[in-house]
Amino acid sequence: ITSPVAFDILPLKLHPFSQSTPTGLDCMGWKRRISVPVIADGALDKTALTDDVGSEEDLYEDFRSSNHRYGHPGGGGEQLAINELISDGSVVYAEALWDHVTMDDQELGFKAGDVIEVMDATNKEWWWGRILDSEGWFPASFVRLRVNQDEPMEDYPLKVEGGKEDDSRRFGMGQTTKDQMRTNVINEIISTERDYIKHLKDICEGYIKQCRKRADMFTEEQLKTIFGNIEDIYRCQKKFVKALEKKFNKDHPHLSEVGSCFLEYQTEFQIYSEYCNNHPNACMELSRLTKVNKYVYFFEACRLLQKMIDISLDGFLLTPVQKICKYPLQLAELLKYTNPQHRDFKDVEAALNAMKNVAQLINERKRRLENIDKIAQWQSSIEDWEGEDVLVRSSELIYSGELAKISHPQAKSQQRMFFLFDHQLVCCKKDLLRRDILYYKSRINMDDMEILDVEDGKDKDFNISVKNAFKLHCRDTEEVHLFCAKKPEQKQRWLKAFENERRQVQLDQETGFSITEVQKKQAMLNASKQHHAGKPKAVTRPYYDFLMRQKHPTLPTTLPQQQVFMLAEPKRKPSNFWQNISRLTPFRK
Repeated sequence: ITSPVAFDILPLKLHPFSQSTPTGLDCMGWKRRISVPVIADGALDKTALTDDVGSEEDLYEDFRSSNHRYGHPGGGGEQLAINELISDGSVVYAEALWDHVTMDDQELGFKAGDVIEVMDATNKEWWWGRILDSEGWFPASFVRLRVNQDEPMEDYPLKVEGGKEDDSRRFGMGQTTKDQMRTNVINEIISTERDYIKHLKDICEGYIKQCRKRADMFTEEQLKTIFGNIEDIYRCQKKFVKALEKKFNKDHPHLSEVGSCFLEYQTEFQIYSEYCNNHPNACMELSRLTKVNKYVYFFEACRLLQKMIDISLDGFLLTPVQKICKYPLQLAELLKYTNPQHRDFKDVEAALNAMKNVAQLINERKRRLENIDKIAQWQSSIEDWEGEDVLVRSSELIYSGELAKISHPQAKSQQRMFFLFDHQLVCCKKDLLRRDILYYKSRINMDDMEILDVEDGKDKDFNISVKNAFKLHCRDTEEVHLFCAKKPEQKQRWLKAFENERRQVQLDQETGFSITEVQKKQAMLNASKQHHAGKPKAVTRPYYDFLMRQKHPTLPTTLPQQQVFMLAEPKRKPSNFWQNISRLTPFRK
């Protein structure tokens, strides 16, 4: 009998000292041992640690030798349940969240949205699966178990505390199959939100609270880097889950109307953008700190004091990134099993679009932050640069190309390369011999300019005949800049680009997008180091290298590090934009 399952899989990361899954064994002995070093306000008392039970290292080693493990729902039970279902002959399906591209014939490649039959889940990091006639290993963190399997759940009764069947969650004879499936999805949304709130609470109370008591180990700037705005997310999610609970129909879950909750909180969910953008910095800072043993022991002590499951801190900090990615998937599943006549249909449909927009906004901000490294490298390649850095006012290259610039008073025409960023237009001159080298000449503040389309013919201001021309007019100083393109279509592209520049500036103001001074300085510092190295380098991406370390021709004996998901980049038309700039101005003298 094929039985459906409904689990929310939280990818687990093995602690460097642990190679086993949390078992949920009783840990009263450990609780007794660590009760001494906790003072009333929740801080760790260093003297108690050293005087009563030895050093932090000794305390941790003593705990390891006791073989105790913390466990709570979600700490390893899902994997055990999956294997039990497979052993019983049940068919378990998973849905791919991301593409898994591989050239290894022992691995199973797939695209996001593919359905995979899970055949072996005994390993926590790598599962064995099948798609049609292909079988192979695949990373468990790239998939989620389907909320609804192919068969209904009549033959797979759900259990509640006390071992009794939960009749309220079994499917009655009067329900349609679609209602049964909708019940599954609603139950998953509610249960995963409850688990997520628990994770956020553990991070805020188990880690941040303790870290703030150790000013000798952490500065406020470090804590901001590691944890970002996760406390703001926790406050937001607590309100959101209360709203969901009010809309949840316990007796008839398929009648629940939860779509309005997502619509109500779509604006608040934009705070995830700041967290997702900071997450690479958090990973790098944690990687740096955990090279020092005392931080490893401290973080582990925090986890144990809070009775958290066996996941290291960077694994916990990944959950908000995963969560905001998962909302569109859950809502798409909910809409799939919601009848058009259902009172919740329109709200769920609108909520799905709203959460897609939130994810797209986060993606766009992430892309903008990645672009600042490219902009910094571009500036470092320009000779004779003067004035402030481009990143002081700009973070996006809108358009670039060659134009003829006509200047007063002789109405002299000069061919120049122009780069339109948000807030400014940078003018450069090509080297006479080396056409791939550019020299800085000037810049124009676009915030003070209005764009004027000029008809072909004689221009009154400059008293010359022009073709494919436009002007930039300064409203404050009445200064006028005249430009001519070679072709009419080039002129139209420039006029469109100026519109896009103003639209981008307005959007940034509305959404509050900005780049921190630290990010600007770091980008320029990185570009300066690469420029002085004497040869061009690709944009370094240590964050992604850190996340994606995993070459595995066969299932490794030591499990790979936890995968950290990146938000899927929105699909855009192929562009050779930056390649053109690179061709014109390679990052070398």
